[in-house]
Amino acid sequence: MHKLHPRRTARLALATATAAALTGGLLTFTAATATAADSTAVPHADFNGDGIGDVAFSAQDAYVGGKKAAGQLVVLYGTGSGVSSAKRSTVSQNTTGSPGTAESGDWFGVDTAYADFNGDGYDDLAVGSPGEDVGSDVDGGGLAILWGSASGITGKGVTVADPAPTSHDRWGRTLAAGDFDGDGKADLAVGSSAVTVHVFKGGFNSSGTAGGRYTVKPPIMGGTGGGPMNLTAGNINGGPETDLVVDGFETETGYGWNRNYFIPGSASGLQGSQATALKPGVITAVGDIDKDGYGDIVSGAYWNATTEDGTTVPDSSNGGKVWVTYGSDGGPQTSSATGITQNTGNVPGTSEGNDYFGYELDLGDVNGDGFLDLAIGVAGENIGSAVDTGAVTILYGTADGLNTASGAQSFAQSTAGVPGEDESGDRLGMDVKLDDVTGDGKADLVAGSGENDGNGAVLYLPSDGTKITTTGARTISPSTSGVSTTGAPYFGSNFAD
Repeated sequence: MHKLHPRRTARLALATATAAALTGGLLTFTAATATAADSTAVPHADFNGDGIGDVAFSAQDAYVGGKKAAGQLVVLYGTGSGVSSAKRSTVSQNTTGSPGTAESGDWFGVDTAYADFNGDGYDDLAVGSPGEDVGSDVDGGGLAILWGSASGITGKGVTVADPAPTSHDRWGRTLAAGDFDGDGKADLAVGSSAVTVHVFKGGFNSSGTAGGRYTVKPPIMGGTGGGPMNLTAGNINGGPETDLVVDGFETETGYGWNRNYFIPGSASGLQGSQATALKPGVITAVGDIDKDGYGDIVSGAYWNATTEDGTTVPDSSNGGKVWVTYGSDGGPQTSSATGITQNTGNVPGTSEGNDYFGYELDLGDVNGDGFLDLAIGVAGENIGSAVDTGAVTILYGTADGLNTASGAQSFAQSTAGVPGEDESGDRLGMDVKLDDVTGDGKADLVAGSGENDGNGAVLYLPSDGTKITTTGARTISPSTSGVSTTGAPYFGSNFAD
């Protein structure tokens, strides 16, 4: 049974050997935050204030100044013709004004989250570097906020200090931005190797100090291989406050089955005591698919897990499953959640071992009808003789939820009009993003891959107003974007949410 490339990308390189053992060794690479929205819609990032969506992503294993896996961050700015390397920023810890210094194994950019943290009208970017050594604290982790401006993300920023460095490692490993107390100011949730999630509220000033801070403790594992795998913000119960979904390993069995939790927001912030279990998955997206005013939760269980006493048992012989849990004024309707695989209705493809259907997810409105559509990464898809070449599936939203009977699309590098060709190990769909990067009000598709043995690439496919099209398709590469291809930088492996 063929598994994905053992060099786990980004947010997953952080999953330790212990985490792999806890899941039977099936998590050859893992994903991180899919969506960090503060309403039932999914707002785009706008770092330069021109009204067009921008896309930020990591090359967290990039060499910088000869330092292996120091990491870089790339921002592609939206234009009337979409995104390309012609209008971009490429930032490392060696960029003037950027906090820190590029060092081997920092993994700068391994997870990112955007919001207007200082209230100046430009979106800013929170950037984790969980491999950062802090003094004698090896892999203590680092977190910076890079400020947006009329010139976009230039590297100027501040450090957000770890408030409890002796209590955990990997500070900044997982991030999510929202308005968890509904006061109109951006908050930031920060994960590490520990159970505790630190929430900075009320935005940040020019020195990196937040308006306040508190903690929540979801019922997941901590310690080596523990802590939140992903944090995802979104408005699920329709109130003014943003809620949080935490993907982690549950603690009761002591074996580490995957367990996700919904933590509601309130006027006083996230209510950890009200955490409720959700369907399984290691990646989550939140948005209003059926346009009823409540955000819906989409979880990717890319191993198509079976269940044991309400927890999940990884089973890579299956092709992967996406759970859709619809929101309501009472929160997520978990008991009536819908499971989707490649064998559901007319979803493209056939469920096969290690397809990794649901490896990555994102929501956006491709056709402008007000219903959110879903992009699904199928990073382990085999096509012909190309093993793990990958693909991306698009399902369209309706008043009745996601349409699995008709209208679905699937894109691989062998699809007519898509640049490149199917090759083993490309893993197209390593990350996916639906965002309006042309300014026409319709979401376009951006997808990452591990092209060329981990160099990575970003595929851009625009919306034609009704669907995703290959007309105007292009690939953005590290070599045209200021990223060294020494080693395997994994350019495009993790998009900001």
